[in-house]
This record gives sequence, C-alpha cells and structure tokens, in this order.
Amino acid sequence: IIGMAPGEVFVHRNVANVVAHSDLNCLSVVQYAVDQLKVKHILIVGHYGCGGVHACLHNTRVGLADNWLRHVGDVVQKHQGILDAIEDDELKHARLCELNVIEQVANL
Repeated sequence: IIGMAPGEVFVHRNVANVVAHSDLNCLSVVQYAVDQLKVKHILIVGHYGCGGVHACLHNTRVGLADNWLRHVGDVVQKHQGILDAIEDDELKHARLCELNVIEQVANL
C-alpha cells in the first residue's frame, strides 16, 4: 500500500489509534521519529470494524482499556449529532471510525 519494505516504516500502535497529549509513549515515538529519524510524513490509520470504537459507540466495558477509550468517547460526544442521524448501526460504526481518525490527526 505504501510501497515500502519491512523495516522502513516506524510504527506505533494502540487500541483505537488514539493520539493523547498525556500518552508519553506516543509522544516519545513521534518526537524520536521526527527529530532522530527525520520522518517527514506521519500517517494515522484506523480501520473499519475497530473493537475499541465499537465499545465506545455501544458504551461497552472492556476492562483496563476503558480508561484509554475515554478519548474515543470524547469523539462520540463531539459528533453525537452526526452519529445520531445515522440509523444503520454498521454505517454509524464506520462513520465513527472515520471521525476518530480525523480527531486523532487533529490531536497530533
């Protein structure tokens, strides 16, 4: 997809692709990538069917990740009007996956 070989991509992953200002791991990865590795482009990639996003959409507890997923809960609250206008649950979930990526890009 991105035309790069294994080892050429510096990756940071977490549940629901959250970029939180309080996440020292994520911030350290981004700073190291930009300052030391001279990375010029950063991608935030989500996916349809994301379990973390689904949990937030349906207010489902998942355990320790509940605290982490509150960031996605903030996205739900911010875009509640958009989400409420979508009747089909699959489409609503897909739209929240998209909105979450948009919000995480803004957080970055």
